[in-house]
Amino acid sequence: MISYEPKELSTGKLHGYLLSAVAPRPIAFASTVDADGNPNLAPFSFFNVFSANPPILIFSPARRVRDNTTKHTLENILATKEVVINVVSFDMVHQTSLSSTEYPLGVNEFEKAGFSMLKSDLVKPFRVAESPVQLECKVNDVIHLGTEGGAGNLIICEVVKLHLEEDILDENDQINQEKLDLVARAGGSYYSRAKNGFFEIPKPLSTLGIGVDQMPDHVKNSMILTGNELGMLGNVESLPTPEAVQEFLEAVSEHHPNIKEANHRKKHKLAKNYLSFGDLDSAWKILLS
Repeated sequence: MISYEPKELSTGKLHGYLLSAVAPRPIAFASTVDADGNPNLAPFSFFNVFSANPPILIFSPARRVRDNTTKHTLENILATKEVVINVVSFDMVHQTSLSSTEYPLGVNEFEKAGFSMLKSDLVKPFRVAESPVQLECKVNDVIHLGTEGGAGNLIICEVVKLHLEEDILDENDQINQEKLDLVARAGGSYYSRAKNGFFEIPKPLSTLGIGVDQMPDHVKNSMILTGNELGMLGNVESLPTPEAVQEFLEAVSEHHPNIKEANHRKKHKLAKNYLSFGDLDSAWKILLS
């Protein structure tokens, strides 16, 4: 067995060991607003519930390891003392991953990831309409655990209103865990699905994906592609050029001879098939054909 004291490891190495060893972890999909009311949305896996009376949740936006900066979520909470915690189901996990991209200040992650904003009843931050459970919270305290990169900031939240999707409840008004279909975070690119165990999602591009908001309307409003598939499509740095699309069409003409004249529905179904194999490039070329 290899053994270390924390001081013997770099913060990045220690961070990686801890995230992989303490897993799976529930995800707090936290929506906040800044002092001017601009929305922000980000997932955090340093999260759990700690009390029912009063109802207390705690999550921790840690200081960035690479440059010791703080996250917009923490800055917004310090300014407003309010947050909405949205749970993450399997149907929305790719979009949630996309929203974790380090977009610049002022970018609306609801729009980038293709989520719908719902007005809250008792707090200013918006709820994520696609989340099956949304928890409006007042922030009771913020405990700073350190000043160096990797240090956590414990956000102690008191739930002031719960919103539950009726479809996830059983005949006794209890949450059916299989219907809720939660996902959790592990180390690296690994997630865990309550029903099936571990699976992988590629991390969002450090160069910034285009996001759902930059997609053509027929893709963004597709009746065929799921939110997860839009999340996958949004995690590309740029769209294929018309020349690249034409070259692709010529290369696949034997298999898809009439794809250029096909309607959106047929193209979307074909793109969906490419996405099932993780082939984002071909999926986009079909959609743009």
